[in-house]
Amino acid sequence: MALCLTLVCLFSSGILAAVYAVTYQPILQASQKALQESIGKVLPEGGTVSEARTASFGGQEYEYYVSESEGEPLAYAVTSSVNGFSGTLKLMVGVLPDGTVCNTAVLECNETPGLGAKCQTDEAFISQFRGFSGRLDVKKDGGDIDGITASTITSRAYTKAVRNAVELVKSFNSSEEE
Repeated sequence: MALCLTLVCLFSSGILAAVYAVTYQPILQASQKALQESIGKVLPEGGTVSEARTASFGGQEYEYYVSESEGEPLAYAVTSSVNGFSGTLKLMVGVLPDGTVCNTAVLECNETPGLGAKCQTDEAFISQFRGFSGRLDVKKDGGDIDGITASTITSRAYTKAVRNAVELVKSFNSSEEE
């Protein structure tokens, strides 16, 4: 019986390893394509997008890309992650050098389907961030953002991710002025 169980485990492990080997590259390519599409979605037209860069801010690591023209930054695409209601909420946030939000795109969302997951599809919620430069908090917290109905935690998390990206970009500008 032990020999039979060992053979079944080895066979199953072999199949899993083969599936992993076959699917690894396509999954990686799809992930890279989604990342590039999100960068294109959140940045304004024009400029040359840099390779990925990293920065530490507020005790967290961020990956960002800079859209530049003639050596001057036009906008930044920042990957910002926060904890939502059901796990990590990861956004790509486009921010102009003055801190104005260009656009946002969800990269990863584990929120409740039909409730918090609406942060990916609710155009009324998403469109509030385009061109936004006010107080990045939901209205329940004294801010200017209307939350998703019945999804206060997700709305707060989404808004916090955007706020973190804006604060990171503003820190770039304040360090350049010094």
